[in-house]
Amino acid sequence: MFRVRVNKIESSRDVDGNLGKRIELLEERELNPYVLRPQTDEAKMAQDIMQALQQQMPFLPQRQQIATPKLILFLTEQEYDSLGIVFDVNQVYEVVLENQAIRFRKV
Repeated sequence: MFRVRVNKIESSRDVDGNLGKRIELLEERELNPYVLRPQTDEAKMAQDIMQALQQQMPFLPQRQQIATPKLILFLTEQEYDSLGIVFDVNQVYEVVLENQAIRFRKV
């Protein structure tokens, strides 16, 4: 299981000229903030202060995320309708791969 965010939805045509959609899904992963420790004492102090501020002020982002291309779906309008999912840009989905099937679940 992994999480993806809808990055882009574009209109497209298949080989036969049928209208469809190109849906770009990016994988979202959290970065561990402790992986890279600063080399200097000043940089370490600045990082510690920023972490303390993030804990005290909930409106500051606490986690960094990295997004990498994961899936690109090319679907005709009929295929998109048959899928039964309405993809919205920036919506996050959990993707489960099992038993030769792909399942999307809105988070």
